[in-house]
Amino acid sequence: MVRPLLFSLFLLLLGSTSNGSTPTPYRDDDASSNSNEMSALRHPKADARSLSSSTPIKTSSVNHAVAAVGGIGANWGSQSTHRLPPEIVVRMLRENGIQKVKLFDADYDTLKALGKSGIQVMVGIPNDMLSTFASSSKAADKWVSQNVSHHLTTNNVLIRYVAVGNEPFLATYNGTFLRTTYPALKNIQDALTKAGLRNQVKVTVPLNADVYESASTLPSGGDFRADIHDYMIPIVKLLSDNEAPFTINIYPFISLYIDPNFPVEYAFFDGGATPLNDGGTSYYNMFDANHDTLVWALQKNGFANLPIVIGEIGWPTDGDRNANVDYAQRFNQGVMARITAGRGTPMRPGPIDAYLFSLIDEDDKSIQPGNFERHWGVFRFDGQPKYSLNLGGPTGALVPAKNVSYLEKKWCIMKPNARVDDTQLAASVSYACGRGDCTCLGYGTSCGGLDARGNISYAFNSYYQKNNQLDEACKFDGLGTITRADPTVGSCVFEIAIKPYYGGALRVSISGLKTLVLGLCMFLLTGL
Repeated sequence: MVRPLLFSLFLLLLGSTSNGSTPTPYRDDDASSNSNEMSALRHPKADARSLSSSTPIKTSSVNHAVAAVGGIGANWGSQSTHRLPPEIVVRMLRENGIQKVKLFDADYDTLKALGKSGIQVMVGIPNDMLSTFASSSKAADKWVSQNVSHHLTTNNVLIRYVAVGNEPFLATYNGTFLRTTYPALKNIQDALTKAGLRNQVKVTVPLNADVYESASTLPSGGDFRADIHDYMIPIVKLLSDNEAPFTINIYPFISLYIDPNFPVEYAFFDGGATPLNDGGTSYYNMFDANHDTLVWALQKNGFANLPIVIGEIGWPTDGDRNANVDYAQRFNQGVMARITAGRGTPMRPGPIDAYLFSLIDEDDKSIQPGNFERHWGVFRFDGQPKYSLNLGGPTGALVPAKNVSYLEKKWCIMKPNARVDDTQLAASVSYACGRGDCTCLGYGTSCGGLDARGNISYAFNSYYQKNNQLDEACKFDGLGTITRADPTVGSCVFEIAIKPYYGGALRVSISGLKTLVLGLCMFLLTGL
């Protein structure tokens, strides 16, 4: 009697595993790393020391052909300790009239949530996967099958682009990805062609503005950096041959951040800075000058009509004296004014195809580029708007995320009777900041006005919230205590974390349980 029951259970589990399981996105072993170094590879923001309406992509006769989409897009990152459930984010995207979204990976739950939403998607391949796809066309075929074809046909996701890598030619990478980017791009393009998706899904490589420069400091002097020129041309040619766009990330804020003498007003679209004169063409802001430096670089190399997509453009709200709500609102509203008016740059006067960076704050990103790196979101980590911004939606105002679940209203602070000169305090604060998020502390930041006790309490609470308010996370050698009185001071908000989202982990755990039970059934069957 036992053997038939075990055999039936075995068949049931086997069927559910092979036929009803969720496809696992192809990834190499390194993709699971959580280190700051790996985070930087996946989603860096680096210097833009160079100068800082594209042509629409041709529409194919195929039913789901790529076409230029009006309105603004948004970058949706996932480097957060407490992610909003994808369904909540997708609803927020739709209610704010955001028609395009750019991802940095191919997370299954995120893509599934975007199904039937009408939102066009740029799905991403992280830099740490480039070597795999560069050396294996089979790996590229498998990735496209599982992360593009599957979602197009089964989940009705409007995938329109595959971003191969993310700023892989950054000067700060010291050439790490120079030899793998083009081969990976070619293999992914070939995989899309074999899958019958050449006209429907386009490849691209999001690049930082440091891939081009100008010897004359004028846009007309633009060309690709000499040290990477021979690597850039094959990439650009492949994009051109497949009617795919050149994707560039432009950040006037970074220029202001790295150069204290950079004219502040030149960073904004409505600034009153002295214009840059380039042979009779006037450039009144950093974006136009930077963008047209790229246009000249493309033109000089025989690709004058290649479409350009602005993959990332935005302004952070904290972590630096120039990263604040007022500047962010001013800059991003300027971006929206351009898009709404359909006005481009002197060299490309047509509509701009752009993705705001970023949708939501990410508290687990590397801060190697600067403390501002965790504060690019138009929305806070919990989907609440930071400032007023008209994205062209029906109300003219940002619509917050709905049905967000928070942890309890309690915080971890420094004990009132603890001494600021306690010898254990420095180590405790260092530990809390290293594993929490203290990027709002310091000169010119939202919490820059706190006293010593306030700084310590902020650090303690950040660690406590990141660890889901576990009592043990507020010990700090007896220096911390839990309070239900909100310690927020003015603009310095002591956050309460949202409840953890375990969607993907739950699916993996169920799959692991099935595997375990299958193995047990096999063991018992062979032993009977």
